[in-house]
Order: sequence, then C-alpha cells, then structure tokens
Amino acid sequence: MVVFGAQVCGDLSAGAAREWIVPDGTGGYAMGTVSGLRTRRYHGLLVAAEPGQPARRHMALAALDPVVTLPSGATAELAVHEWAGGAISPAGHTLLERFDLVDGLPRWRWRIGPVVLERELAMVHGRAHLGVVHRLVSAPGPVTLTLKALVTWRDAHGERTADGPEPRVEAHGGGAVVEGAFRIDGPSFTRTSQWYRGAHARLERDRGLTSDEDLFCAGEFSARLEPGQSLEVEAWAGTGAEARGAERIVAAARRRNRSITHDAGDDVDRALVLAADAFVVAGAAGAPDVVAGYPWFGTWSRDTMTSYEGLFLSTGWYDEGRELLRAYAATLDDGMLANTADTGRTEHNTVDATLWFLHAVDRHVCGTGDDDLAAEILPALDEIVAAHLRGTRYGIRADADGLITQGAPGVALTWMDARVDGVPITPRAGKPVEVNALWINGLAAIGALKERLGRDAADVRALHEWASASFERRFPYERRLHSATAPRDARPLYDVVDGPAGDDPALRPNQLLAWSLPYGPMRGRALPESVSALLTPLGPRSLGPDEPAYTGVHAGGPAQRDAGYHQGTVWPWMIGPYADARSAGLAKSPEELLRGIEAHLWEWGVGSVSETADGDPPHRATGCPFQAWSVAEVLRVRRNVG
Repeated sequence: MVVFGAQVCGDLSAGAAREWIVPDGTGGYAMGTVSGLRTRRYHGLLVAAEPGQPARRHMALAALDPVVTLPSGATAELAVHEWAGGAISPAGHTLLERFDLVDGLPRWRWRIGPVVLERELAMVHGRAHLGVVHRLVSAPGPVTLTLKALVTWRDAHGERTADGPEPRVEAHGGGAVVEGAFRIDGPSFTRTSQWYRGAHARLERDRGLTSDEDLFCAGEFSARLEPGQSLEVEAWAGTGAEARGAERIVAAARRRNRSITHDAGDDVDRALVLAADAFVVAGAAGAPDVVAGYPWFGTWSRDTMTSYEGLFLSTGWYDEGRELLRAYAATLDDGMLANTADTGRTEHNTVDATLWFLHAVDRHVCGTGDDDLAAEILPALDEIVAAHLRGTRYGIRADADGLITQGAPGVALTWMDARVDGVPITPRAGKPVEVNALWINGLAAIGALKERLGRDAADVRALHEWASASFERRFPYERRLHSATAPRDARPLYDVVDGPAGDDPALRPNQLLAWSLPYGPMRGRALPESVSALLTPLGPRSLGPDEPAYTGVHAGGPAQRDAGYHQGTVWPWMIGPYADARSAGLAKSPEELLRGIEAHLWEWGVGSVSETADGDPPHRATGCPFQAWSVAEVLRVRRNVG
C-alpha cells in the first residue's frame, strides 16, 4: 500500500507530479495524478484501445467532477483543473486528506469539516470498462453528491476543441451513449451540454506540444447519500454491454490483483508484479502481447523480447509467455522479427529485436523445460541464422569475420533509434557491440537447444566460435586505460567497430551485454571500472558524462528531447545488464544497485519505473512514467537474487 497525505495531495508541485494508472488488459487504461489534476492529454478515466490494437487508443471519459452539497446547503467542488490562462479552478485538491494506492487501485479521501467522501475506481480486466465508486464515509446528515461527466472522443495523442461539432450524446438507460462509441451509466442522469474551454495540460506544454483542449460536459449524475452509502458510475467502450455494478468491478479487480501478488516477497516485489501485469495485454491474434510503455506506446518487439524474462519468467506466467513466443515466431520474415504496427503497418526495421527473440526462447526453454516449444520453434531459429548469413534488410548480414554488420541511409536499427527530421541521431552503422553480443549469445543458445533435443549442433557451434574469436580481437579498446598493461578482458569495448568513420570508442552502456548475457563473449570476466562512470541511482546513462556529445537534461520540445534521448539520458532498463555484468561469475550481489530505483517507485509513476531520466542530478524522471522493460529488468534482478 502507498499513502500520500495532505501535504503531497494539496501541493500540485508534488501531488500532480505523481501519476497512477489502472490498466484494462487490452492496452486501454484509466490514468491521472495523485492530486487529481489532468497534466497530460492522456489523462482520463476511460481511455479505450481498439480490440486487438493496443496502440490505437481513444480518450472517452476525461473526468467525473464531484460537487458535494452539504447539510448546511453550502457546496464544495472536489475536482481540480488548470486553465489556459493559468488559473487553478476548482481547487478540490486542497480538500484531499489522503491518497492511497491499495492492491494497485487508487483511492482518494476528501474532508470538508465533518464530511468525508472517498472515491475508488477499477477497470474490468480484458474490457474497456470502468467502475467508479463514491462513498460517503461520514457526515452529520445527508449530503447530495453530483458528478459532472466531462467527455470527448478523440485520438489519445490529440486534442478536440469547441471549434468543431459537439460530441453526439444520446440518452440511454441510466445515462447516455457518446458519439456512438461509449456509454456512461449511473443514477439520476441529467443532460447539460456545456463546453469547458481551455483545459490545460502542463506536461504537454513542457514537452513542446499542444497543451490546451476543450472538454464537453455531457450531463450530471446525482444522489442523496447517507453515511455509508455510495454513488456508482460506470463507463465502457461500445454500446452492446451492460452495467456490471461499480462496486463489483472494484471488488473483482482487487481480488485479481491480490491473486497475482499472493507470493510477493515484500511491498516492492508486490508493486513490481502489479506493474508488470499492466503491460501484458491481449494482442491482435488473441495471443498475449506487451505494451512497451504507458501512456503513449503500443507493442514493440524489441521491448517485448528485452522484457520477456522479467515479465513472464520471473512472474511464473509461463503459459502466456509460450503463446507470445509462438505468435511472434509467426511474424518472422526474411529472418527478421516484426517490430511494431504502431505506425499503422507492420514494420521489420530493427537489427536487435530478432536477436533478443533468440535470447527469450532460450531463457524460456531453460527456465521451464518446454522442449516441445523448442522443437516447434527451432526451424524458425535456423532460418534466422541463415538469413543473417546470406544478408537481409538494411544491410544486416554476417560479415567475413562472422560479426553482424548493419546500416542504411536514414535509419537507426539499434535500440538507440531516435531521429530528428528523419535524420538518425545515433545511427551506429557498422558492427554495434550489443548486437554482436546478442548474436554470439544467440548462436550459443541455438547450439544448446539443438543439443538438448539431440540434434546436430556442429555448424552453429562453429559459427559461434568464429564470431566469438572475432569479437575478442575487434572490440576491446586499449587506449581508454591509464595502464597499457591492464589485462585485455578488463578493457572497455568499442561501441561500434567498422563504422563509416572507423571504430567508435564512445563510452556507452551497450557493451554491458557482452558481460551480462548468459552466453555473452565476456561473461564471467571483470567489468572495466571505467563503465561505472555511467551509473546513476536510476540506472546507467546512455553516454558517459565526459563525452563531448553528452546531454545531461532530457527536456524541451520533441526535436530537443529526441536529440538527447540516447546522449546521456538515463535508461533504467539497463540496470539489469549492469547488475548481471557486475555479479556474473564474481559472487557479488546486485541488490544494492537497485536501492535508488526502489525508492523511485513512489516518486513519479506510482508503483512503477519510468522510461528515462536526466543524466544530471537529481535525475528527474522523463519519458513514459510506466515502462515495460524498466519494470521487467528490476523485477528480474530482484527475483533472481531472492
């Protein structure tokens, strides 16, 4: 359980900087801040994803604004909004007594003298269906509670204004259907039809994006409550389903969340398991898939496969993981795994996602003993190797030395894939270090799977030895060291070799995979001390702070942020490879490396781990507040230690 009191809730600089999310298992969610202020265009109580399309989301119910009429006849507005002119009105956050996150579900508690009102909400797992309960905890007499339904229907990445037509609102049962797309339902619904103009989202302003929109008040729900009584409201996408009862929705969600955390070791472990569950969604073919991050990402195969061990094996969700691997194997084309369909079309445009897939399959089979899956997928793995040997898209191929080279104009194929105006910031053409660590790891993994199944592994073992020898010869970088007599296996590695400008000695965390992967070419050897300059409380920086291109603050408009995305910005997911590299074969515990991230769980995306953070202290969190591979790697390392 997480609790924030009045000093956090009532201070927008603190309470509105902490975000919560309640996912629905399809890619949709309810999301907002501890104080109740909508600071992003993505904040709302019902954000619905299209069936089987986790990235295609629409904002539906933006807010339910409570107004309490007290026994004296006075009224108190409990909502909080910021407007384009800078005004905060109403300021209901100043009446918040506390915010709790219990079993992954948020609860607000307002106090107006002797009157205490609580709100809880939850989603139906597997459906875009919200239940919100307002409960009168105490009062000297009956009160009337009114909830103003602020609605829209727009792409989650955009805005809607009063310059266009009003949302179409049609009476239906105990509420209304909005735009023929979603329903709202509750007691004593009254139409109002009023625009609220200039709702301001301060984080969108900070991100250099459009920050103002207009919200439409479709109507009001109301009820006269005695202490102990509740007002229940529901909202759901589509028009065919019926109300389920908000109290029952909240109770069912609580039972489900408790069931998946029943074996959690401590509060941090419990929070990480719930955070992991948020990213596992129903995919396009009915198989499980992984949302890379909330609130704006969809499914990306690189993120999915990097996260696989933490999300599915560390949690014991083996059956779901098996079906995910089978579904992704079906997307292979010319030896490449499909990356994402977020853009509206399926793309095969990474050099590393496929190699992470090899790692995920290996970890699954080794961890579960699922030889049937190994036998089923092995032909696809053989084709991956064959395609890389003959060459595939974007110049991806095994070179004469057995190492993987890649690159084409205008593309960035590694995980450092940011572009500004179509120009890659870190193209890393040539032979990237982590790509070749993954390639060598993957070859060894395929060899081990073949031998496990009694198959001939001689050819792939020969490839592995060839590539490993070339890696040892090409990547260690001597001139970084103060002492030329230091052992070769304690020397840092080039970030890229054989690139257009030669070999790149930039200090980046990518080299960690050579030490951290189970069959990595540097596995079990001492990690160079110079790599420790990358470490921060939230994970490694993406570029050493002494490098000329280092950018310590990840802020500004889209171009400025993208330019610094991998130029010093901290990536918490890299704490996993760092911890493994530090401990592999050295009997050192990585637990102390996680203390900063464990504290971070309650600082920004409450109960989760952010996508990125500033390279400079105090390492302000940036990017998505809820990121799959960040959560997965912390959970994996913690549970492997335990």
